[in-house]
Amino acid sequence: MSVKGSTTGERRPTRQQSAVAAALADAEEFRSAQELHAAMREAGDRVGLATVYRTLQAMAAEGAIDMLRTDEGEAVYRACTTGHHHHLVCRGCGRTVEVEGPAVERWAERVSDEHGFTDVSHTLEIFGTCPQCARA
Repeated sequence: MSVKGSTTGERRPTRQQSAVAAALADAEEFRSAQELHAAMREAGDRVGLATVYRTLQAMAAEGAIDMLRTDEGEAVYRACTTGHHHHLVCRGCGRTVEVEGPAVERWAERVSDEHGFTDVSHTLEIFGTCPQCARA
């Protein structure tokens, strides 16, 4: 995570910011800020919940981590493992699969061009039930 200083350009992340990034890197599934905060406290990290929220929001804005909203509207986060991608998310267990969507990319470009939009970005999450939860 980069942190911009007022006169020095980029500077090193704080100890707390590094701890948030490390905790997120250790999580395989999407986690809420509260879940990450609890895991960090269990590990002995003294980082406030507000710092966790701010750090996750900044990292998501930079594109350094994935963020999606659950069906309940809660933001959950995960370290990015690939470039631009979309998510297929199980409503039951939260299992998430990264998927590429070339048709979505072409559609987004076409629609934005038709309407004269530039500097366009998008996210796509598809929610369903994974095979394991469907059998349960």
